[in-house]
Amino acid sequence: MTHRQILNALSGLLLVLFVAMLSGTVVSTALPQIIGALEGSQSQYTWVVTATLLVSTASTPIWGKLADLYDKKKLLQLAIVIFTVASLLSGFAQDTTQLIAARAFQGLGMGALQILVQIVMASMISPRERGRYYGILGGVMAVATVGGPLLGGLIVDTSWLGWRWCFFVGVPFSVVAFVLLHKTLKLPVIRRDDVKIDYWGALFIAGGVSLLLLWITFVGASFPWLSWQTAAMAGGGVAILAVAVLVEAKVAEPVIPLDVIARRNTALSIVASLAVGMAMFGGAVFLGQYFQIGRGYSPTKAGLLTIPMMAGVLLSSTIIGRLTTKTAKVKPYIVFGTVVLTAGFLVLGFIDATTPLVYVGFGMLLVGIGVGASMQNLVLVVQNSVPLREIGAASGVVTFFRSLGGTIGVSVLGAILASHVATNITRGLEKMGVQGGGDAAGGSLDIAALPGPVQEVVRAAYGDATGQIFLVSAAIAVVGIIAAAALKPVVLRDALDMPAAPEAGAGPEPEAGPEPEAGSEAEAGSEAVPATAGVKASER
Repeated sequence: MTHRQILNALSGLLLVLFVAMLSGTVVSTALPQIIGALEGSQSQYTWVVTATLLVSTASTPIWGKLADLYDKKKLLQLAIVIFTVASLLSGFAQDTTQLIAARAFQGLGMGALQILVQIVMASMISPRERGRYYGILGGVMAVATVGGPLLGGLIVDTSWLGWRWCFFVGVPFSVVAFVLLHKTLKLPVIRRDDVKIDYWGALFIAGGVSLLLLWITFVGASFPWLSWQTAAMAGGGVAILAVAVLVEAKVAEPVIPLDVIARRNTALSIVASLAVGMAMFGGAVFLGQYFQIGRGYSPTKAGLLTIPMMAGVLLSSTIIGRLTTKTAKVKPYIVFGTVVLTAGFLVLGFIDATTPLVYVGFGMLLVGIGVGASMQNLVLVVQNSVPLREIGAASGVVTFFRSLGGTIGVSVLGAILASHVATNITRGLEKMGVQGGGDAAGGSLDIAALPGPVQEVVRAAYGDATGQIFLVSAAIAVVGIIAAAALKPVVLRDALDMPAAPEAGAGPEPEAGPEPEAGSEAEAGSEAVPATAGVKASER
């Protein structure tokens, strides 16, 4: 595909990615209003976000593998339909149970869109040139991830719209993206007569991950860490994943190729992606709550106050994306990003209900710069190390663990936040002479309905607890720095596909070898199909 053809296709790809990412964050500043209107609790507040991330995370590697086996364009269109229907169901929800269920269904479409967009781009653009386009993609994700709270605030503060439009707003854009992609996206169709779908592997992976995430969500709040529930859920999740590993090691077409994960740079990229995922999702979700409940700002103002983070991601991803294409190197930028990300978390770790907004904004700016510098480059490192026929599974693995980091981040940080809030409120009320009211006051997010003195106690509790969860994030982000520093230096190849290589396991790792000159596949923009029996390629 020519540069013009790529840009035409990108218009639909980036639009649908923007809408998918937006749906995950547009509710962050609106959630206090939504949960209040539906008479929900703090645990349900977290679940509205967690349900989407859980399903999105569990399904990501499956979508990635399907993209290696079937028509990428049709899969992308199917994902848009799923996402659109789920958005409508979310908007029409009548209680928190319905909303959580609809958001879980929406997560199926979100997981597909986030990974399929990257896979389609990898099928059109060589790794080296992909750097600048990924810079644009990172900017779009930044605007959606951090700009979503602003849009959500504006919607709930507009009387003639209401919170339901947080879910309806993406529907028309999804329809437009569907039409654009139908007209502009032209990819070769890979027809394989020997396709064998790994149903058991997909089932065990989704089941094991979901069970572990459910345990992370409920442990400490609904039951103790040392309990039969922990043994059943955590032990059961690990056992199911162990079975999944055995299945993946034997099947011909594994959902998660173990040989890809075993490579040094892929494994290290996975570890670093966990920290970046926590930054993306945890920051957007809990900062919105901090500004509204801890500081008393309206949803619109809370969204405006997150602009420093959005600006950091947008500038960082765009500039570093171009530098990546120019230098063909990625490791220096990933290391830089993880260091700045950790510094941002440390800054935010010392905020409370009275911290100057300039200080909070500086911390958010650092987090944004760190995310923008590392997020897409971690995917690029892995994509550069595999042949085009494995690009879906490889991309799915990294995106899966990034989403897993976000899901774990929201669940764990939400549990820590709830615990500290209840403790802080109890102490505050005891000073006022009120005994045993911590759980009752902390369980309601309708702060305006509380008496004035109690409101002050609740706001102080949320403000102080938010800083504590970011200190936890900083500690985890340090692991990301170590992983990034251990990455083997990579020079991005110019060709769309890798050259003919020895059999798997022979010779050095692909990412460490000499880089080939651009081949005819890169110039033509077509998929390079391995010369194996049962494989035919035909233009759409």
